Amino acid sequence: MLFVQAGVSAVFSTPLNPFLGSAIFFTSYVRPIKFWEKDYNTKRVDHSNTKLSSQLERNPGADDNNLNSIFYEHLTRSLQHSLCGDLMLGRWGNAEQGDCFIMASDYLNALVHVIEMGNGLVTFQLRGLEFRGTYCQQREVEAITEGVEDNDGFCCCEPGHLPHFLSLNAAFNQRWLAWEVVVTKYVLEGYSISDNSAATMVHGFDTRKVLLNYYVMSIIYYTVRSPHLEAWLQLDSVVEHLNSTLDEDFVDVDPVFNMSTDEDYDGKLKGVSRNTFCNTYLQWIQYCSNRRQLASDSEKNSSLVSLCYCLSLLGRRALGTATHNNAATCGDFFLYGLHALFKGDFRITSPHDEWVFADMELLRRVVAPGIRMALKLHQDYYLFMEEYEDHETLYDAISNYEQNMVISHEADPQWRNAVLSNTPSLLALRHVFDVEGSDEYKIIMLNKKFLTFRVVKVNRECVRGLWAGQQQELIYLRNRNPERGSIQNAKQALRNMINSSCDQPIGYPIYVSPLTTSYSSTHTELSSIIGGEFIIANVKSFFKNLWVQMRRRCGATCAGSSSGFEESVPYSVSSCTHTGAANILGYTTRSTLSTPTNQQDLALQSLGNRGSLVSTTSSAGKPLTLVSLAGFKSESTSNKDTLSHRVRIMDPSLVFDNINLGRRIDVQWPNEEWRQSGGKNGWQGWIPTKGMEGAVVHKWIPCHRETIKRSHVDKVILLVQIGDRYVPVAEQGVLDLGAEV
Repeated sequence: MLFVQAGVSAVFSTPLNPFLGSAIFFTSYVRPIKFWEKDYNTKRVDHSNTKLSSQLERNPGADDNNLNSIFYEHLTRSLQHSLCGDLMLGRWGNAEQGDCFIMASDYLNALVHVIEMGNGLVTFQLRGLEFRGTYCQQREVEAITEGVEDNDGFCCCEPGHLPHFLSLNAAFNQRWLAWEVVVTKYVLEGYSISDNSAATMVHGFDTRKVLLNYYVMSIIYYTVRSPHLEAWLQLDSVVEHLNSTLDEDFVDVDPVFNMSTDEDYDGKLKGVSRNTFCNTYLQWIQYCSNRRQLASDSEKNSSLVSLCYCLSLLGRRALGTATHNNAATCGDFFLYGLHALFKGDFRITSPHDEWVFADMELLRRVVAPGIRMALKLHQDYYLFMEEYEDHETLYDAISNYEQNMVISHEADPQWRNAVLSNTPSLLALRHVFDVEGSDEYKIIMLNKKFLTFRVVKVNRECVRGLWAGQQQELIYLRNRNPERGSIQNAKQALRNMINSSCDQPIGYPIYVSPLTTSYSSTHTELSSIIGGEFIIANVKSFFKNLWVQMRRRCGATCAGSSSGFEESVPYSVSSCTHTGAANILGYTTRSTLSTPTNQQDLALQSLGNRGSLVSTTSSAGKPLTLVSLAGFKSESTSNKDTLSHRVRIMDPSLVFDNINLGRRIDVQWPNEEWRQSGGKNGWQGWIPTKGMEGAVVHKWIPCHRETIKRSHVDKVILLVQIGDRYVPVAEQGVLDLGAEV
């Protein structure tokens, strides 16, 4: 009977389950091999899709798992760029459709499921595990990362082993594992993540005093550097308040100011006076004014100094309000208020600060970035203590951080966009709520670097069996014990890591990617070695362009010229005659075509690196490469597929203003001129706003076969021409106005 059940189980893929742990087996339900696609509805939790009340109080997404999931999303993007090419090159061993791999590093551990393999493409799904997993997960990660080369055992002895061979004990230990290491050092672009406790930086009065000092200096920097400075100094309500502080004996005696924390505190007047403020920060104001070359006066009684003085009082008073006026006595209250201001929760409660309501840009462009920059400067204080006393060094440091670093709250959509855009450095202040009810503040520092992973191939039947067993135990047998024995660590099968990567509520992955397709055309080495996918359209285009080039060269030969012909010269009937060829050559710049020998062989070659796919302008004497000969690299004029309809921008937050930097993660632009004018680095201060209209000149679609039309995110991106600028915006953020007349 058991043999019959085994035969039925093999034919119908129905596993045998023991009855109550005995030797009696019953045929279970059918377990098909087919991958059942599921809509995971993965949504981010940030300030763009949560209520304001939850942002100000307890953000439901303020936990380590939700905040760390963005790094697995970034890892998915990096893997999408290179996975297909690496599989075709054999870097992951013999991979087939349905295989499962585990990528393990210091803190990133993910299961990669190969869903489908096709002609030049691979569809996969990535499941990210917890950064700091359980004890069982750590033991299995150690089993993956430990080397077997040091094992010299032979039964009970240790005679050693031959070079590049395993010992007998190590060989037997590896043979009975359900997994094998296929790549020991697999390199991908990622971020090194460091999180330090923020409690140590505000432990004493001296550290808080340094932070508040940098806070005031950052406010002064952003005030002087703001392009709205002249407009602010002309507002009636602002001028009226500034005039009230011109008296040299003016002093703000708000109890929030304290001698232990404020550098410009006047002990005699029991407050922050204008005189002590100028004695402390006037030179810094004048230096910032000179660096910007302002025409306005920066003397002691000037309006600029008054504005900086009032904004410094406002910023410190807002911090005191957020700390419930306990910043000078308790470090926990100070951290609470610092985090509130860091995420943009400014509450103006004093009548002395109501003048700021004349223009809320004062808070958004001066005070808010000031507290964030102060946190970064405070991080550098112990490294550059003496250097930052020099105004030039401090000014250059702030300018450098402003350009090359993103300092933002992790719930801000800007943080996610910066991570996915491969920003070199990021900094954030994280407030984490523990399961036991305690909360902790951490300073998160990200630095872009290459991460090394250890890739492990797992027995696919082991994965399916463990997932099915957990499903039966939790769903059907109702065993909800979080410490059940079936999920404990088993190094032979990596049971805990496999079970934890299953879908919720069976497993607990912190990130499950949608089905992602990797194309061979985005792999630089593959395209340069063996070419990309074999497409009939490419073959047809190859022979068509070959024939056109032969006709062009024939015309050039008839003209009696042995030099190469310009690629930009269009083919016409007259070019086949002696007169026509001579006329064309007469209007072009003659130059020698120097094509390497290895580029003269006519072979199919697919797209190369997406950052250098499209040649932008035709120049005289440009070499004819095989890519351009085969038609796989188009000129800028042939790629201007202007779509005949206009759109109106309805949601400026869906504008992609930094995908024109030429990075691997960015889209491929059809025209170099469009790319130069397609981001904030080319707009020169201009910002697209709601209601602007323009014509759609290009469209990027997710998972499109052609790289030049492929979106780098899961949204359709429209390239809208507004005047002489080009604005990439998601399709959901525009209103279609119909055909352009």
